[in-house]
Amino acid sequence: MTTSATRPGSSGSGSGGPGAGGPDPGGTGAGGRGPGSSGPGRRGAAGRSGTGGRSGAGGRSAAAGRPRVLGAPGPGSAGIGHPVMVSGAVAAVAAAAAGLAVLTLLVLIGWIAAPHAGLGLTGVLRTAAMLWLIGHHVGFALHGAGRIGMLPLGLVLLPGVLLWRAGRWVVRAGGVSRLRHVASAALALAVPYALVAWALALASRSAQAAPSAAQALICGFLLALVAGGLGGARAMAPWPKLTALLPDRPRSVIIGLVGALSVLAVAGAVLAGASLATHLGEYATLSNSLAPGAIGSVLLLVTQLAYVPNAIVWAISFTLGPGFAFGTGTVVAPTGAALGQLPAFPLLAALPQGGALHSAAPPWLTVAVLALPYLAGGVAGLLLVRAAPTPSLEAAPLWGLGCGAAAGAVLGVLAAFSGGPLGNGRLAAVGPSGWQVALVAALEIGIASAITAGIANWIRLGGRPRARRLADAAAAAASAAATVPVPVPRSDQDTDGGHTIYVDPWAGDTDVLPQPGSRGPSALP
Repeated sequence: MTTSATRPGSSGSGSGGPGAGGPDPGGTGAGGRGPGSSGPGRRGAAGRSGTGGRSGAGGRSAAAGRPRVLGAPGPGSAGIGHPVMVSGAVAAVAAAAAGLAVLTLLVLIGWIAAPHAGLGLTGVLRTAAMLWLIGHHVGFALHGAGRIGMLPLGLVLLPGVLLWRAGRWVVRAGGVSRLRHVASAALALAVPYALVAWALALASRSAQAAPSAAQALICGFLLALVAGGLGGARAMAPWPKLTALLPDRPRSVIIGLVGALSVLAVAGAVLAGASLATHLGEYATLSNSLAPGAIGSVLLLVTQLAYVPNAIVWAISFTLGPGFAFGTGTVVAPTGAALGQLPAFPLLAALPQGGALHSAAPPWLTVAVLALPYLAGGVAGLLLVRAAPTPSLEAAPLWGLGCGAAAGAVLGVLAAFSGGPLGNGRLAAVGPSGWQVALVAALEIGIASAITAGIANWIRLGGRPRARRLADAAAAAASAAATVPVPVPRSDQDTDGGHTIYVDPWAGDTDVLPQPGSRGPSALP
């Protein structure tokens, strides 16, 4: 008596059981025995090579030809499987090496243009590693001076762009097909990248400078997680489809937050540029006093461009009211300026000296500068209501306050990172205060956003209270229901086939806001 066993994914010549045409990774050819056919009473089905044999190749090609859909399972969608972890490690090393190569080239150019005694190729590599860590906002202790934490925010753009590209590559190379697995891909990128930053912090230590290894580990991990996660999410779908997955209220708050920050960023850039334009003479004097030469001038310009985001954040802090400091006991605010001796850095020529702030600017300009945060709050309130109006007049101002609180938190973090100590002496306090900027921004932007959102939502809903709108809608529905004739059953069912047509009396009612559809990964194509 002979028994025939059919494995999943294969079929004999005479059996049409399930799994026919599927791939059989254990098969060995016609008449061969695979790993699943071992045993004394089993033999390989000789009919596998016939007309009813496997069609694994065809099945694989058909599966490979299907388009990948966001939210649907696909090959390699195991989330944190080995392909994603390997791709994350490779991308982390590649991103770190690319950034380090760019900075090494800049340091090498400066070393060739102005060689220093005792600084060999090892010193060049150590300096490039220090710049790479500074690009991740890692502070360091300088021998004889103290801790240096006043770092350029513009240098973060280099590793940010590289990690953005790395996150996209990890998602595509790792076969990630679900949006929820993007976080796992970002972790697979951030963990090895943080270890690389920690190793570089230890390797770049010297008797002159010692970067913080703990700060390198934390900052490297956070930057890779955020930039890589955003890049990976963008690889899955465009931004409009990604934002459509959010609920209406959080999405409207984010839109208002982006609008407020955009207004303040543009205003800060214009204010900083105008201040520098009025002090071009001092700028030229400081640049000539350094005598950097041709190549040194280029490197000095690159350094100043890296500090431009810091200047914009400082200008935003100025418009908010708290201002900023450049040294212990100094302040630059709309109420006045009190500064001491400044370092010979050309970009610092934009800072007002003594009481020149109010003597050079008319009073109306000071009022206009102080009104900019309220303008940003008004824009946030309008965008918030436009994105998602609420039928409750009391809820719109509350969401406006939430938008202002979120803007204050973001500006407080930026203010804290835009400054830092320049040693342990008089310049130990440089930049704006993070908590003061966060508190004042939350109040100014939040109040303006709440008032604007309440008024805009009231106008959008027709200026009627909620109770009156509901009563009008109920009255209109009752009137429409009274005018609709009630269908009466007819005896001659053969004439119309027994069908009765019902009319929706509320089809033309526009007073009731439409309910939003369900959102989620399944809403994407």
